[in-house]
Amino acid sequence: MNPIHQHCGRFQPVTTRRDFLKKAGAGFGMLALSDLLASDAPMAPRIAHFPAKAKSVIWLFMEGAPSAVDMFDPKPELTKQDGKRIKIDVFNGNPGPLMKSPFSFKQYGQSGAWVCEHYPNVAQHVDDFAFVKSFYSESNDHVPALYQINTGIPRAGFPSAGSWITYGLGSENQNLPGYIVIGNNQGVKGGNLNWSAGFLPTTYQGTLFRAGGTPVINLKRPDGVTREDQRAQLDLMAKLNQRHLDAHPGEAELAGRIQSFELAYRMQAEATELVDFSKEPAATRELYGIDKDETRSYGSKCLMARRLVERGVRFVQVYSDGEWDAHSDLNGNHKGHCRATDKPIHALLTDLKRTGLIDSTLVIWGGEFGRMPVSQGNGGRDHNPHGFGMFLTGAGIKPGTSHGELDEIGYRAAVDRVSVHDLHATMLHLLGIDHKELTYFHNSRRYRLTDVAGEVIRTILT
Repeated sequence: MNPIHQHCGRFQPVTTRRDFLKKAGAGFGMLALSDLLASDAPMAPRIAHFPAKAKSVIWLFMEGAPSAVDMFDPKPELTKQDGKRIKIDVFNGNPGPLMKSPFSFKQYGQSGAWVCEHYPNVAQHVDDFAFVKSFYSESNDHVPALYQINTGIPRAGFPSAGSWITYGLGSENQNLPGYIVIGNNQGVKGGNLNWSAGFLPTTYQGTLFRAGGTPVINLKRPDGVTREDQRAQLDLMAKLNQRHLDAHPGEAELAGRIQSFELAYRMQAEATELVDFSKEPAATRELYGIDKDETRSYGSKCLMARRLVERGVRFVQVYSDGEWDAHSDLNGNHKGHCRATDKPIHALLTDLKRTGLIDSTLVIWGGEFGRMPVSQGNGGRDHNPHGFGMFLTGAGIKPGTSHGELDEIGYRAAVDRVSVHDLHATMLHLLGIDHKELTYFHNSRRYRLTDVAGEVIRTILT
C-alpha cells in the first residue's frame, strides 16, 4: 500500500474539553502537530462550536458540469428566443445562437419544482430538496473550477473541504478513513489534488476508493503472510519510524506515513467487506440498479456511500462516471448521465430515509460549474461559471425550498447570488462548525476553508 496516496483521516485528538480549549484557544484555532501526534486517544469527533444538525456528508459530484436549464431550471424566455444570436463571451469561442432545452419538464410535489423528463426517480424527492439556483464560480476551465469547488481556491495546493472537515471533527470509525472519495472510471480531472490535505497534515487527505473488487489498491495482505506476521512487521517498522520522527520532529509527512500503515492494517477486513453486497437484501440491490448494466456502477457507489456513513465515515464524495461535459450533443450526453444516476440517487435517498440516516446526513448534488444558454458545435453547450445550480437535502435542510435565480435565459446568477465559499460555510455550519473559527496557521498566516466573506445560506436551513 502506498501510504501517501491511500491513507487518510486518522488523527489523535485531545481527550478532554479542558485540554482541547487549552490547545485550541478561541474557536478551533491552530492545533500544533505535536499535540495531534502525542495523544494516544482513538480518533473521535471533536467538540464543535454549536450543536450540529449533520454528522456526515455525501457529495454526489456530477463532474463535467450539468446544465441548469436542462435539469432543474427551465427558462421560458430561452425557449422563446431559441435561435437568436446575442453578444456573449464563451470559453471556446465561436458561440452559436441561443438554444432551448431539448428536454421537456414537469412540476413535482407540493413544492411544484421543475424537473426534466430524464430524472423521474429523483423528481420523487423534490419536496425534500433545497434548490440553490444562483451559484457562480471564478473559472471557466474544469481543473481550476474543480479545485475551487473542492477547496475554495481555483488553484492547486489548498486543503479540500473534506480535509478541513476531518481536521475539525475527526471520524467515528477507527478502522476506515474519515474522508473517502469514490472516483469515476476515467480519473477525475486535476487528480488527487481535488481531495488533497494541502498544508494540513497529510492525515486528513481523502482516500480514493473503487466501487468494486478491492476498494483500495494494494490493501490486501500478501499470500503467505499471516496477520500475526504482518502485525510484527508493522510493530518493528513503527519503532524504526518513530526513532526517525524523534530525530526530525515536526515532519508532518512522516507522521502521516506512520499513521497510514496502522490504518491500512485495520482497514483490511472492513474495507473488503464494504464492497461485498451479497449480504444486502435482493430488493436493496435491485433498488440501486446493481443488476442493470447502465446503473450498476453508480448504484454500487451510492450503496457504498450509504454503508460508509452508517459506519461513521465523516465525508464521502461520489463522482459520476464519464463527464457531463456536453460540448456537442447535449441531448445524448445528459440523457445518458441521467439514465446512469437517476435510479441510484433515488435509491440512496430512499435508503437513507429507511435507515434514519437522512436525519444525520447532508446530501449535495452538483458539478463544478454550469453550461451556456447558447449552442456550441452540434447541439452542445460550452462551460458557464457565471450561473449554475445544485440541490441539497437531508440533515438541517429546509425541505421544498429554493434559493436564488439565474437571469431569464439562464446565463448569470441574477438574484441572491451564491459563491463556493457560501456553500462551504453552509456545509460547515450544518456540521456544527463556525466557518470563521476553523483555522490553521501556515506560512505566517491563518487560513480558513472559506473566505471571511463566505456566508451561510440560511434561507435553506431549518
